[in-house]
Amino acid sequence: MKIGIDKIAFHVPNYYLDMTDLALARGVDPNKFHIGLGQDQMAMLPFTQDIITLGACAAEKILTDEDKNKIDMVIVGTESSNDFSKSAAVIIHHLLNIQPYARSFEIKQACYSGTVALQQARDYIAAHPDRKVLVIAADIAKYGLNSGGEPTQGCGAVAMLVSSQPKILALNNDSVFYSEDVYDFWRPSGHDYPLVDGHLSNEIYIDSFLKVWEENKKVNKKNSQDYAALTFHLPYTKMGRKALRGLYPTISEEEARRLEQKYDEAITYSRRVGNLYTGSLYLGLISLLENSSLTAGDQVGLFSYGSGSVSEFFSAEVMPGFENHLVKKEHSALLDKRTQLSIPEYEEMFSKKIPTDGKQYLFDDKSHFAIRGIDHDIRIYNN
Repeated sequence: MKIGIDKIAFHVPNYYLDMTDLALARGVDPNKFHIGLGQDQMAMLPFTQDIITLGACAAEKILTDEDKNKIDMVIVGTESSNDFSKSAAVIIHHLLNIQPYARSFEIKQACYSGTVALQQARDYIAAHPDRKVLVIAADIAKYGLNSGGEPTQGCGAVAMLVSSQPKILALNNDSVFYSEDVYDFWRPSGHDYPLVDGHLSNEIYIDSFLKVWEENKKVNKKNSQDYAALTFHLPYTKMGRKALRGLYPTISEEEARRLEQKYDEAITYSRRVGNLYTGSLYLGLISLLENSSLTAGDQVGLFSYGSGSVSEFFSAEVMPGFENHLVKKEHSALLDKRTQLSIPEYEEMFSKKIPTDGKQYLFDDKSHFAIRGIDHDIRIYNN
């Protein structure tokens, strides 16, 4: 029995900032962002939208009424939760009208939690092949205005429907993983923005990839030629490229060029969106599926990394006719129709926050699943 991704889609908000504008406003050469980081645009979220808005919008693109009747588990991977107690999954479950006899919960381990959710969904379907699991990876990456991490911000969500006999990708049972207790990126309670040791984070990311890659070679007896493409967690698109190039001393120049070409196809969307934290790997996967010439039977390698740190390498098999089950036109339209923000508009949007004084408020954001009001610190969403 094959188990994997039956449907997949992403959602980003209707606003973005051009990285040239940000560079000029901060007195930086634009090439530092476009080439040095590999980022062209950065998705921006108004204060009336959150990970619930993003996750519900992403899932709505792919779910039918039949899916909603068969889903009995909703998992949200995030490090941008609104509540230390109630999960975003419970609210998304309600907003999407999924049948009530379901488990709904949240998972946290930095940017790795979307992968934990996907693997847990796979294990569940193995025991319950007639059911379906909705996995959502949703986050808002914010480091602060004029901060070192400002150009690596972003936001969005990826939704994946996991089932038996998947139409897009079958997950192979070949995961290798690695944990190491380090403080490269962390956000203690009470901090609005994460604390980051950028140099250490880059170092641990690359080192973790090389370790799980070598473990994969040892355990699964595979090398780069066994994969049609390798995809990576993308805090910014140059980061994954640095890790990929860590393999080049051990492979041929021809093989390196092949992997580099596939990598370029996998970062097409991330260059226009920025950092999705838990969703970054899967936005790259969607970009690869929708912008590359993959064929049935191809094997795709995926490297997931979450600061702190936990990493995993696993693979998936491309299903026959997968291209007929993607929503490429919708994704392209979503990115192309966004509104570009000026620097003053961006800074104003960045600084606005949901009130937390317990009073009643109404907002005028008519977007689907946006926050239309708040009462006693309860967020009320558009349906």
